Amino acid sequence: MNLEDPMGFADDHLIPLVDEGLGNSAYLVDLGDGRALAVDASRDLRALRAAADRRSLTVAFAADTHLHADFLSGAVQLAHDDGAAVLASAAGNRAFEHTALADGDETDLGGLTLRALATPGHTDEHLSFLLLDGTRELGVFTGGSLIVGSAARTDLLGADRAEELARAQYRSLRRLAELPDATAVWPTHGAGSFCSAPPGAERTTTIAAQKRANPLLAAPDQDTFVRKLLGSLGSYPAYFDRLGEANRRGPAVLRSAPTLPALSLDQVPHLIGEGAQIIDVRPVADFAAGHIPGAVSIPLRDQFATWLGWLLPDDTPLVFVANPDQDLAELTWQALKIGYERLAGHLDGGMDAWTADSGEQERIELLTADRIAGRPVLDIRQRAEHIAGHIPGAVHIELGDLTERSGEAPRRPVVACGHGERAMTAASLLQRTGHKDLAVLDGGPADWSKATGRPLEETA
Repeated sequence: MNLEDPMGFADDHLIPLVDEGLGNSAYLVDLGDGRALAVDASRDLRALRAAADRRSLTVAFAADTHLHADFLSGAVQLAHDDGAAVLASAAGNRAFEHTALADGDETDLGGLTLRALATPGHTDEHLSFLLLDGTRELGVFTGGSLIVGSAARTDLLGADRAEELARAQYRSLRRLAELPDATAVWPTHGAGSFCSAPPGAERTTTIAAQKRANPLLAAPDQDTFVRKLLGSLGSYPAYFDRLGEANRRGPAVLRSAPTLPALSLDQVPHLIGEGAQIIDVRPVADFAAGHIPGAVSIPLRDQFATWLGWLLPDDTPLVFVANPDQDLAELTWQALKIGYERLAGHLDGGMDAWTADSGEQERIELLTADRIAGRPVLDIRQRAEHIAGHIPGAVHIELGDLTERSGEAPRRPVVACGHGERAMTAASLLQRTGHKDLAVLDGGPADWSKATGRPLEETA
């Protein structure tokens, strides 16, 4: 391509596509001749398609840095729809047609070159992709290796391999740090990802910036690096344990835009009787006011896929309850991108139709912070959130563990999270196990502190 200003490459040719819910970035690279390179594209290709259409681009190459655990890859779909050549690690043993790459292998993109760099750690077969204009390093797609302010987790292949892979991650980050300081760093995992990641707004960086500010790169030796990395790891969604293999096999090609069928009032009880799960995606206040008995509350928002994949099996038919103004296409794509294919449909007419037909309902009380005095508090946030500040005396059970530990929850609890969405999910799970007189804090610990004038408690 012979760019005169390689520093301006990202502004003119690189289109980051951020999935706020999963905390990940895909990238679309305009190759300048009507073709494009896609890196770590999700099965939900809507944003990528829109970006490509705006520039009249056809995706000619689809590169995956690793066997993703948090979303199904869109590479197979891009190969089917656009004829894209799939670029991926030979060590991943993918069961579909692809260009199998080893360390140092290069792909001619038609003016630019993509060089594979073996960077194991996050996964065994992880590759980073160095984008070159001639001999000039424009940037490196680092996937789950070097990320902004950290490195991605190393325990996805089992706790027994976490240290071994952390040591591999140390070597990989040191290798990447040897690239020229001006090299742009384009990670896949970022803030909000359970595969990483420290909080923060920045999703791209440079080698120089990370050498200055990344605490893992500042570790004086390998043992210190390993302690820091392993010590930062929290829990992760249950569905992560199955998507790596699903991506190795290759997701099923979608032949048309998916739809969510409307289900009659007669069909829903029949499906429940056959083992279907009811997922209520309405806002917290609507669920609190009345819901189908046994329904799980997972409000439709950016984080919907995470909690669906953490709490519900993928082999059970799912029936959804939504409000008329909610986006059923968004719901469907969030489910499909994490491998949930058994989407039975949505209740036609929603809760209004259920109520008009005299359907049985359950309720959960929604309380403001000034009304919870005298009741035990159950904090269901992640451990790091709880440690940073919680309502004094709160019992802590992470939402992802609650189904197995529901017997440890206090009687008549007020369930709390950061804002109320996860707390309502937790309360719905407790209600299904027989807990009575449940309430949810409308807000979070900060609201309680403001209402009472009392400080939050921190755990050392």
